Amino acid sequence: MFKLIIFGFLFYIFGNPITAILVFLLILYVLDRRFVGVSPSLAKPIRRARNISKLRRQIAVSPSDVSSRHELARLLIERRKYGEALELLEPLKSSLEDSAEYWDDLGNARLHTSHIAQGEADILHALEINPRVKYGRPYLRLADTFRDSDREKALQYLEQFHTIQSSSSEAFYLLGQMNQSLGKKEEAKSSYQESLDIYRSLPKYKKRQERKWAVKSFFRKLFLN
Repeated sequence: MFKLIIFGFLFYIFGNPITAILVFLLILYVLDRRFVGVSPSLAKPIRRARNISKLRRQIAVSPSDVSSRHELARLLIERRKYGEALELLEPLKSSLEDSAEYWDDLGNARLHTSHIAQGEADILHALEINPRVKYGRPYLRLADTFRDSDREKALQYLEQFHTIQSSSSEAFYLLGQMNQSLGKKEEAKSSYQESLDIYRSLPKYKKRQERKWAVKSFFRKLFLN
């Protein structure tokens, strides 16, 4: 009812239903980005593209800049340009051999370029260096990799992730998502409910950053048959 009132007000102002709908959607988007964060950021891809261009220029001037090469590879992975990222990462082994983030990025790029065994080994090496690297997400990546080819291994990686992340709404949303993809519906529902329970228990200052995962968990659980 409230939405209809807002739409009616916008239609009264603009006198055009299409314009009113567009403005209404823009308002919803702004409110979501401000208070929830479920919808994707429109600015993030632009910032990422700008940073990629900047890093390419930096590397052209200073080819031995390890940190710039690693950061560029990370951004390319975000854009799913795994082959190009792998070409940047492989020569950095000797410089970043103690970096768990580096080994996880290298493994991630290899997993997506059909080097499954080596990618798994790289990610496990990252987890040996720091079991909590990237908040345990490497375990979820490995579980996703093996969910069709080796269900038992995928479930083992899920359990390891669960031991790392036990008080995060986001973590239980991701766990529920993975359980759902593996056909474990009851476990998925339980994970989504745990995500909601954790969100409710968080202090006010933490709820803002976890809110979108609680919202996603609510709707996942609601529509899970």
